[in-house]
Order: sequence, then structure tokens, then C-alpha cells
Amino acid sequence: MTYQAIQAEQDARGLLTVTLNQAERRNALSPLMIKELTHFARTVSERKARVVVLRGAGEIFCAGGDLAWMQAQMAADRTTRMREARKLATMLQALNTLPLPLIAVVQGGAFGGGVGMASVCDYVIAEASARFGLTETRLGLIPATISPYVLARMGEGRARRVFMSARLFDASEAERLGLVAEVVADAEAAEVALERQIKPYFKAAPGAVAAAKALARSLGPCIDEAVIDRTIEALADTWEQQEAHDGIAAFFAKQSAPWSR
Repeated sequence: MTYQAIQAEQDARGLLTVTLNQAERRNALSPLMIKELTHFARTVSERKARVVVLRGAGEIFCAGGDLAWMQAQMAADRTTRMREARKLATMLQALNTLPLPLIAVVQGGAFGGGVGMASVCDYVIAEASARFGLTETRLGLIPATISPYVLARMGEGRARRVFMSARLFDASEAERLGLVAEVVADAEAAEVALERQIKPYFKAAPGAVAAAKALARSLGPCIDEAVIDRTIEALADTWEQQEAHDGIAAFFAKQSAPWSR
């Protein structure tokens, strides 16, 4: 498959870098990007890689949901909305169950679905200037399909500090919340930190690494089809509320939502 929204490059060591490659759209999670990331995750074992690094091209790691997709959801019926939500949920689960170490480098920011992307990674390096936010409730929506991964990463108590308010938080707070493993000064420092993290994997047995990761996942919070189905239903329910209609309409009109003070 020839990718358009992402780029995948592998070096001689077996370091496979997948880049969200739509900088002009702030690397928002468009249907095409979701499709390509799902394909990448499902076929990664064919590449004989040892480590995967997830990055975003340009100034921001991932801005969250694609605006054109969001507009389409406003006019869609419940069945269509659930089908589209399942595509995102399937992609996140495919990345979460990747049989290779997955390390993210975050610059600029990660919002909404971008926080979900960071949450499925095994290690997240963030530049100090990066900002984060679960911004869905500002639109009258909820962070539904990403929620199992966000809560698994942060834990319920820490997640509740940022899960409902839609407030933005900095890289230092993201580190305290458990979303980010390491905060670095700038892009140059991020490369040093990345090399330090990936280097040990080239001395570890690939099969053992995959088995250890699978074991860790199996002993952590359960994220199965039943859980995923619940998140999709919850999102579909929220889309049908007047708040979602009002919030998204206000967003595209560049106006304040009715509840905004």
C-alpha cells in the first residue's frame, strides 16, 4: 500500500519511523490517515523492524479530529457515526497491540485524538513547549474512543484532573499525569533522548520483547471488544444531544458556545 497521509521509513538497524505527514492540516486524524495507520499497524510484522517511532511532521504532533470529518458527522445518522468511530477505535487498538516497542516524539501539541495516540505508545518524549488537551467537552462531545487508552495510561484518578474540563496543560503536567515519560528542552534534546531509549532494544531478543509487551498489556486494564463497543455507544449517544449540535456549530461559526462564560 502506498501511503499518502503518513510516511514510513526504516533504517539498517531496524528502526521504523512512522510520521503523521499532513503538516498543513496539523496532522489531524482524517479518515485517510486512520486507514493508513491501521494498515501500517496490521502489517508492521512484515517489515522485520525492531522499534517503531511515531512522529508528527511540521510544528505539531497531532491536532486531534479532522475538521472536515467532524462536519460530515454533524449531518450523519447514528449508524454512520458509530461506523466512523469504530474506524478510529480499531486504529488505536491496532497501535496499542503493536508487537514492537512504540515510542512517540511530541512537539507542538497533542489534542483530543492526539492524546489518544500518545496514550497507546510505550514511551512518550515531549518537548517542553508542547501542549496537551482533551478538548472534546468544549464542543459538547466526550473523549470516548480514546478513553480506554487514556485511563490505562494515566489511571482514573489522574485522568479525571483533565478528562472533563477541556483545559490545556503543559508537558510538565503531562509528565506528572503519566502521559509523558520524559520532557526535554527542544528538538535537539528530543533526538538525544530518543536514541537513548531505542538503543537497548537492539540488544534485546525481539521475540522476548514482543512477549513481554503482550504480557504487560494482558495484566493491565482490559481493553476488549466489549469495552470498545461501550465507548462507541457513548460517543453516539453524545452526538445526539443538543449540546453537541450547539457546540460544534459554534466552533465552525467561530462563536462562543451557549454554555461558555
